[in-house]
Amino acid sequence: MNEIQQLSAVQLTDKIRRRELSAREALASHIQAIEDYNDSVNAVVITDFDTAFERAAEADEQTARGERTGVLHGLPMTHKDTFNTAGLRSTQGSVVLKDNVPEHDDLQIARLAAAGAIRTGKSNVPEFGAGSHTFNDLFGTTTNPYAPDRSAGGSSGGVAAVVAARIQPLGDGSDMGGSLRIPASFCNVIGFRPSYGVIPMESAANAYSWLGRSGPMARTVDDIALFMRASAGTAKLRTANTLRGSDFGTPVPNLKGVRIGYSFDFGLGLPIEPEIIQVLRQNLAVFEAAGAILEEATIDFSDADEVFGNVRAFDFATGLGDLVRAHGEVIKPEVRWNVQKGWDLDGAAMMSTMAARTRLERAVQHFFSRYDMFLSPAAQVLPFDASMRWPKDIAGTTAETYLDWMRSACLLSAASLPVIAMPAGFTQAGLPVGWQLAANHYQDVQLLDWAAGFEEHAPFAATPPRLITQPHKASPQRIHTVSA
Repeated sequence: MNEIQQLSAVQLTDKIRRRELSAREALASHIQAIEDYNDSVNAVVITDFDTAFERAAEADEQTARGERTGVLHGLPMTHKDTFNTAGLRSTQGSVVLKDNVPEHDDLQIARLAAAGAIRTGKSNVPEFGAGSHTFNDLFGTTTNPYAPDRSAGGSSGGVAAVVAARIQPLGDGSDMGGSLRIPASFCNVIGFRPSYGVIPMESAANAYSWLGRSGPMARTVDDIALFMRASAGTAKLRTANTLRGSDFGTPVPNLKGVRIGYSFDFGLGLPIEPEIIQVLRQNLAVFEAAGAILEEATIDFSDADEVFGNVRAFDFATGLGDLVRAHGEVIKPEVRWNVQKGWDLDGAAMMSTMAARTRLERAVQHFFSRYDMFLSPAAQVLPFDASMRWPKDIAGTTAETYLDWMRSACLLSAASLPVIAMPAGFTQAGLPVGWQLAANHYQDVQLLDWAAGFEEHAPFAATPPRLITQPHKASPQRIHTVSA
């Protein structure tokens, strides 16, 4: 693979500003990488290269005139297909929306464009972002660059695959039940779920929904911070967030004296595949070598399952209920089940959920009165056979629903904390494994410093997948160029 595709987003944008590289050259390299490697993973499913070249030319003219430019100036980027992109097909992986072309960008996409990112297309998602395995009836299955017969995770699986495959250095995703963290763990990249409201998610139906988050994926913590500089900040409807993009400077690696409570089973006996625990246990020494103070301890998550399950169901019914009523026969059963669960919630269930969330928040604050960070496995299973809908067995425990194997991520979603998934090494078979690092609410900037401290001692994301040394010269069969 050429030198350009090995660059981080920070390095790439710096070279474009210094005129050592043009935005058009960066874009051409990005498109060549799609043509070489996407056929192996089926991650990029919609493209708009003509418009991208127009914008890259404009970016180069800005550079030549010496104008002030955004922090993502000239950076080519595909976007997760759950985000609306003006004039470009936005399907959410569903045949129901196969011809949907929005008139306006979602706020996240608009902020990236304002910062100078050049939109090149869309990356694949599970239908309506439901589940942490990326497949749908519209575009097929996205697979893992480190093992192309295995899952890339989801719902930001397409994003994780393009970042891992060196198609682009930085991507946007979202995370309700681990949709940034599980694919990051599966694909040996970094995924960051910020605190509530740090990157606003606007909604006409449920503007104060707090469970889902927008966030970045990258191969370096420095690039995660770059994305946050472009994206963080308040929206018209205010939340408790006071963080702005300017608060996210270059992370300062530092774990010295940081008090870390860690758990492999979240105090709930959560089933985790033994190879995952083996890899993670070996890497506890990395934190100690960096000066952190480790103790086996956990947040009391006994109320988290109720909080996550009912709030997610409410959000699904609110956001997708009308579509399920109108098109239920062609929408996947997992979505219909989750929407129906939301419809079935009554007043007593919601009052119980709010009480459970109150108890969970007390448990969170009790934990952080003693520790700075909570450390846990990002995923309960290794990347699995991509032909499966979802794992039915988790280390010998039967999964009852499509969410059961995702509980390691869902529990922290329920706690509403900022969480970053960090690559933690590989199994003997070469499958990636990841950590979750969680801090208290709105300690996002500090959390990136701590993550950089781990990265400094264990830069696992720098290890590329084998496929990038073996490009497929045939053009991708699943790329669909649709714009308006």
